[in-house]
Amino acid sequence: MVHISEIGQIFREEYGRSVAVLVRVLGSIDAAEDAVQDAFTEAVARWPDTGLPPSPAGWIITTARNRAIDRLRREASGREKLARVALLQGDETEAIEVDTVEDNQLRLIFTCCHPALNRAAQVALTLKLLSGLTTAEIAHAFLVPEPTMAQRLVRAKGKIRDAHVPYRVPTGAELPERLKSVLAVVYLVFNEGYAASSGAGLVRENLCREAVRLGRLIVDLMPDEPEAKGLLALMLLLDSRRAARTTPDGGLVLLADQDRGRWDTRLIAEGQLLVRQCLKRNQPGPYQLQAAINAVHSDAARPEDTDWRQILALYGQLLALEPTPVVALNRAVALAEVEGPAAGLAAVDVLELGNYYLFHAVRADLLRHLGRDDEAVAAYRAAQARTANEAERDFLDARARALTTTAPGLAAPTSDDPHGR
Repeated sequence: MVHISEIGQIFREEYGRSVAVLVRVLGSIDAAEDAVQDAFTEAVARWPDTGLPPSPAGWIITTARNRAIDRLRREASGREKLARVALLQGDETEAIEVDTVEDNQLRLIFTCCHPALNRAAQVALTLKLLSGLTTAEIAHAFLVPEPTMAQRLVRAKGKIRDAHVPYRVPTGAELPERLKSVLAVVYLVFNEGYAASSGAGLVRENLCREAVRLGRLIVDLMPDEPEAKGLLALMLLLDSRRAARTTPDGGLVLLADQDRGRWDTRLIAEGQLLVRQCLKRNQPGPYQLQAAINAVHSDAARPEDTDWRQILALYGQLLALEPTPVVALNRAVALAEVEGPAAGLAAVDVLELGNYYLFHAVRADLLRHLGRDDEAVAAYRAAQARTANEAERDFLDARARALTTTAPGLAAPTSDDPHGR
């Protein structure tokens, strides 16, 4: 007996592959999505009685293709549509060949992340077409009304159609920049799950899971791209700490205060293996270096065992590749651990990050460690005013209030979060 929930899970897992194949076959994202939805409706009607087919993925693609032919035949008017029906009827086997499926997934990833679309549209379309999330789920994850997200998706697909965005994998000199955009979208999804930009909860587990799944997919499809492996390693190492990052009531727990016995050793081992594979390639990139930094953190059984000198050196390499104020802020925290809070504060105070809440949070920690409590309170309040996440605001408020009692030591940072989560 096949339950409806099991059918839904199968379709969630196979959605991206099915749509990817059908976009190429049908030449339309909307038509591909409609066809897969038709296949889902038929599976719900059939599978509870007949059981799962030998190859659910192949069944979905074949059934969706047949439903698309039926729909085209019903709606066909004129020679062009009739010719399209004939072409689809003559394309029986190609749609379910494994190599074709993989090629089409890669094409769909690059289509979703085409530079003609803005970053918000890229993220929404990636989650819709490759992860199979519903419009409501995506809207909820990014805290926007469902109609707003629906309009964003319609506009994105319309832009792809109207601009004749090619459904292909870029080649030659175009590939590195386009791949960078793809990886950035996946990491943006992960970061929104790892430390939500707004709302009550710190973590959105579904987005973390989807980002890791997409990261694995890209590595499977492009195994020779070291930055793809670096991104997957980084996400795995960060995600390994998820269970220890919050209190039972959802409060934020800094890296230095986490119960490391709750870290996921399986994810750590996988992430560290990927880092070692990247090191052997000797083609360092930003994601690989961030992954290496987090591998050093994961090696430390206790906070005091952390090799901060190695982390500082890695941040130096990262800053050379990405000379951004945020990377410099992360390096400043590592510098404070090696040379003291005064050195760290001097490095922080030259940065132009006044609108970034973690800049003020880091300054507050360093000022507090130097005994400059009044300035630290002001910095905590400045940080609190610049984050929309309630868990982070509560944590910063508690830190400011705690200065009336005793001041704890420095917080240990993560690669992407100098406040140490």
